[in-house]
Amino acid sequence: MLQAVLIPTEIQEMSLADPVTTCLSPAVHYMVCKLGFEIGDSHSVNSIVSENGEVCWRTITELVHYLESDQNVDYIKSVQMLGPLCESVHLHLQSLTMEQFEVQYSLWFQWTNCTELLLEVFAALESMEATAIALSLMKLTSCLERALGDVFLVIGKDCPFLLRDLLASQELAAVFGQSVMNVLRVFIGSPYGLNLRNILWHGFASPQEIPAKYCSMLLILTAGLGQLLKIYLLQTETILVHRPYIAFTNLKELDIFPDINHEALSLTEELAKISSFVLKTMLPFWVAALTAFRQHRYADCVILLLPQLETGLRLLFTTVNKCPNRLLTAESSSLYTTFDEMLTKQLNDKEINQLPLILGEPSMEFLWDFLNHQEGPRVRDHLSHGEINLNEFPREIANQILAFSVTLLCRFSEEEELVVLKEHTAIKALISCAGCYRSRFHPIARLKKQVLECMKSISSWPELPIMPEEQIQEIPGLERSSETSPCIFLTTEILSQLQHHLPQNCYILDNLINNLLTEKLLLELCSSHICTLYCPRSVLEILVVFRKISTQCHQVSDQVIASTEMRYKQWINKILRSRQRHNYLRMLNSIKFLSPVLRLILMLIILELINIHAVCEKNPCDYQQYIKFLKSILQYTENLVTYTSPEKNKWDESAELTHKALIKIRTFSERKLTLMQLATQVKLS
Repeated sequence: MLQAVLIPTEIQEMSLADPVTTCLSPAVHYMVCKLGFEIGDSHSVNSIVSENGEVCWRTITELVHYLESDQNVDYIKSVQMLGPLCESVHLHLQSLTMEQFEVQYSLWFQWTNCTELLLEVFAALESMEATAIALSLMKLTSCLERALGDVFLVIGKDCPFLLRDLLASQELAAVFGQSVMNVLRVFIGSPYGLNLRNILWHGFASPQEIPAKYCSMLLILTAGLGQLLKIYLLQTETILVHRPYIAFTNLKELDIFPDINHEALSLTEELAKISSFVLKTMLPFWVAALTAFRQHRYADCVILLLPQLETGLRLLFTTVNKCPNRLLTAESSSLYTTFDEMLTKQLNDKEINQLPLILGEPSMEFLWDFLNHQEGPRVRDHLSHGEINLNEFPREIANQILAFSVTLLCRFSEEEELVVLKEHTAIKALISCAGCYRSRFHPIARLKKQVLECMKSISSWPELPIMPEEQIQEIPGLERSSETSPCIFLTTEILSQLQHHLPQNCYILDNLINNLLTEKLLLELCSSHICTLYCPRSVLEILVVFRKISTQCHQVSDQVIASTEMRYKQWINKILRSRQRHNYLRMLNSIKFLSPVLRLILMLIILELINIHAVCEKNPCDYQQYIKFLKSILQYTENLVTYTSPEKNKWDESAELTHKALIKIRTFSERKLTLMQLATQVKLS
């Protein structure tokens, strides 16, 4: 289990060191902040855009330069030459009113499916407020990436995940032309160019370091792309289809921290000003994020916060791993230090990453849950790739991200003023919740949830309507079968062996099925903490099989419930034929043994899950035998789904199948118990 360690002195003294004035490396800082200003030439705006907003691509593409050696884009020369043109575009937009801008360009924004957002970008440019422009540029790049992905799918099949791969695709070059795509790559699609998207979304650029003219230029380029796309769609007689937005469907599971009220927001602003987790150059982003939350702009709040979380954690990462040079943007020849690396167990040089040890398991699990796990919200991915409807971004998620951020502000500073703020009731509640966090989206957590939901479904069987016993006795040829007794006997025998693995208060001598195979005990077992961080591949392989077994068990339960309800209605309405009545009785007999058997399997899954790390430390031969056993149980549950389906109704075969599976489980349980006894004897000796 990963424990948070004491905060090293170097972290406590971070704020006392030389203040960081930029997170951009010298080369990147020069590229973004200076290169595009070196040439003072001006361009007539009429050579760039017409009065009706039509973009002259030739003027723009002619300023992109290429290396003589291999004809790849010469990014340095291109940024230098495009700088004055961007300035002309920026001055042009500044001369327009919102109404004029909307008349000239809104039609050409429709292809993005984000016209309203792009009009908001123009409004931010009008305000000339640096933080608002940086935020708008982040939103613009994510919107543009999503729209370009939609265009890609007009021709291609699998849209690239990374923007740089998307812009380098032959599909987009076929629609817009290679020279146009090269223009985009100068601004957002290559680590060799301005790379505006990445330096903002990964928290390297402060608000003052992003020239507003580049935001203006991207706005005009977006309109120009719309004009080129219209021509292409008309020529090819094709239609652009927008992919639906991704919706967050697990909001209840994300309800971790208490609601942040206005008082807590005010305290957070004070915390941000004095916490060593916040670089002073980045403070405007924090203030803007809190303002956005107050104004119910929850997407804006999270878009602003996530890069700053990454910046703060990168500061910690570089401090505890003693690699201060990695605080800056990496050059194009090496990788950035981003969330992906900061959350790993080992560094590239195989040294242990110290950041997880500093943060502790609860904080690491929160970050993995919200950012990385495939079944989690993956907030940063979805937002940065334009997959979320920003107007419908849920407050619940913004509240969680903000609350977690507050706890980091508190943890990594020892200012006297901070001590007072940390003792405030609203802040203490957040810190308490953060310390108790357990993963909800790791496969282990998802398996627990699956098992409990399946158990709840099976536990509802006794409430299903069935024909009364006395009516069964009155029907000639119908009698209760005794086929259930072998299965019940085996289930009881296995349970008696399992008691050695259960809590001490669960040792019972009689009626094991009703006393042990309960929702209450399963819930207690599921509450056992199991480490989820950095699970080896062997653990993940076992989890895949467990989850498949649980899914099949739930499918059986659903089919039993549906069949029981349907047959009962048919019985009441007297529309069952003789053969169907006999089959109905066989089904009722089967329910008596299927319920405890399925509950037993669920119990076994959780008991094995609790010891899963020990299981995976077996020698390869034992591990392979274990996997083989699990897959045989999976095969049983898959066959049971088939036999209990409305189309098959093979209840006698289900009994035979179940009996064979129980024998396998008993053999496995006996072998495991023997090994435990041998281990105990060795320890005693």
